[in-house]
Amino acid sequence: MSAGTKRRNWRRLTRHGVLTLVLTPLALLWLYPLVWMISASLKTNSTIFSDVGLWPGEPAFENYTRAWWAAHIGPYFWNTVFVTVATILIVVSTTAMVGYVVGTFPFPGRKALIGLFVITLFLPEGYTIIPVFDLIRSLGLSTSLAGVILAESGGVQVMIIMLFAGYFRQMPRELIEASRIDGAGFLRTFGSIMLPLAKPVLATATIMTLMRVWNSFLIPLVLTLARPDQRTLAVGLYAFQGENATDWTGMAAASTISIMPIVIAFLLLQRQFVEGIAGAVRG
Repeated sequence: MSAGTKRRNWRRLTRHGVLTLVLTPLALLWLYPLVWMISASLKTNSTIFSDVGLWPGEPAFENYTRAWWAAHIGPYFWNTVFVTVATILIVVSTTAMVGYVVGTFPFPGRKALIGLFVITLFLPEGYTIIPVFDLIRSLGLSTSLAGVILAESGGVQVMIIMLFAGYFRQMPRELIEASRIDGAGFLRTFGSIMLPLAKPVLATATIMTLMRVWNSFLIPLVLTLARPDQRTLAVGLYAFQGENATDWTGMAAASTISIMPIVIAFLLLQRQFVEGIAGAVRG
């Protein structure tokens, strides 16, 4: 091994060591609230703030039973699953097609359209909730999960569209031209050729939509105000907060139940998530 190669290896090891020393404390600091929440879910209301240990001496697993049954977190959980899965299917399908058109086909006004998309990022959700509610009510869906799904999936979803557009832009143009020669139309080319190649972005879009819809609060609160049985987890967590007291351990248990699906989904799809982001940025 030459001296130059040894120096490069030493520099690489030094750089990795420094990054590990810097990022490990930051990672532990970021994980601490999650660990504390799981720990609090296994304590009692009398010891949740007095017991500083992360693992209680006698874990109170009944907090999860109370949260699931007594506070109706079970129905809220399945409502959230239904809303999230349906919204993901709608959002991923529509944003993939829009991103394919924006990223692949030049057309008059494309830059202006992208500019309008970006402008919507600066509109707070609270400013649009009234017209959204009026639209859902006019369709007769204001007290149903179908209305929540329609409201959650009806936004512009600018970030996801731009990810798809950037990813499709880097794909060889010859794929589209070859499909046209074979007689494939727009939908067939998109569904059979281009979309299967965008699996990393599909995973990224799925995770981003999952995180947004699973934790959504304002839209489900407004649309299910008159139907408590239609609430989602984010809204149902407030059942632990009473007028005179708060069930902190029950809320911690319910929050743990709520956040675990997102953590599991990210762990399963993290590689595709990173590849999707990197591919869109390169595009």
